[in-house]
Amino acid sequence: MMQQRERSSSEGYFWPSVWAVALHALVFAMLFVSFAFTPELPPARPIVQATLYQLKSQSQATTQTNQKIAGEAKKTAARQFEVEQLEQKKVEQQKQEAAKASEQKKADEARKAEAVKQAETAKKADEAKKAEEKKQADFAKKKAEDEAKKKAAEEAKKKAVAEAAKKKATDDAKKKAAAEAAKKKAAQEAARKAAEDKKAQALAELLSDTTERQQALADEQGDQVAGSLDDLIIKLVSEQWQRPPSARNGMSVEVLISMLPDGTITNASVTRASGDAPFDNSAVAAVRNVGRIPEMQQLDRATFDQMYRQRRIIFKPEDLDL
Repeated sequence: MMQQRERSSSEGYFWPSVWAVALHALVFAMLFVSFAFTPELPPARPIVQATLYQLKSQSQATTQTNQKIAGEAKKTAARQFEVEQLEQKKVEQQKQEAAKASEQKKADEARKAEAVKQAETAKKADEAKKAEEKKQADFAKKKAEDEAKKKAAEEAKKKAVAEAAKKKATDDAKKKAAAEAAKKKAAQEAARKAAEDKKAQALAELLSDTTERQQALADEQGDQVAGSLDDLIIKLVSEQWQRPPSARNGMSVEVLISMLPDGTITNASVTRASGDAPFDNSAVAAVRNVGRIPEMQQLDRATFDQMYRQRRIIFKPEDLDL
C-alpha cells in the first residue's frame, strides 16, 4: 500500500517537475536569444525576477535538475549583468566622450570667439592708429603750410625792404644825376655865355658869304640887326643839334640854308662835307628841325633877299655847344 502511495506521489510530482524544467529551459533560451540579439543602443537595465517554487516534495533527480537549472540561470544572469555593466560603462564612456567633445567644441567656439574679438580689437587698434597717423600727417602738413606761408611772408617783406632800398638808391642816383645834370647845364650855360663873344667874333666864318660882303651888308643894315639875327640863327640851330658820337674838335661842315621871307626854312643841304657822314647829317637835321624863324619878317625884302634867302652856316664842334 505504501509503495503504491509513494509511486502515486512520485507520479504526481513528475509533470510539475517536467514543466518546471521546461520553463527554466525556455527562460534560458530567451536569455540566450536576448543576449545574442542585444542592440548597440544603451539598454535599460532589466530587472530579472526569478521565482522559485519550493516543492514540498521532490525527487533527488528533480532537485538536482532544479539546482542545475538555477545555477545556469545564475551564470546566465551573471553574464547578462557583466554585459550590462560593460554596456553601461560603454554608455558612460560615450557620455564622457560626448561631454569631452562638447567641452572641446565649446572651447573651440570660445577660442574662435576670442580670436574674432582679438581680430576686431586689432582692427580697431589699427584703425585708431591710422586715424592718429592721419591726424599727425594733417597736423604736420598744416604746420609745413604755415611755415611756408610765414617764410613766404618773410621773403616778401625782405623783398619789399630790398626794393625800397633799391628804389631809394635809384631815387638818390636820379637826384644825384639831376644835380650833376643841373650843374653841368649851369656850367654849359656859363660856357655858352662866355662863348657868345667868341661866336660874335667868328660870325664871319659861320656864315657862308665872304667876310667882305658880310661886313658890307652889316654896315648897310646895321651891325645890331645883322648880329642879332645871326646870333638867333646860331642859337636856334644849336638847340636843335644833337652832337653825334663821332664829332671831334677840328671838324667842320658847311650847310646851305634856303628860307622864305616869313622865315620858313625850305631846304638845308651840305655844300662842303667834313668827311664824317653822321656829323654832316646831324648838321642838316639841326637846320631842318628849326622849321621857321619868324624874326626874319623884321627885314625888308631887299635885305632879306641879299642876306638870308640863302645863308651858309659852318658847323664846328667847338663852336656849337649844346
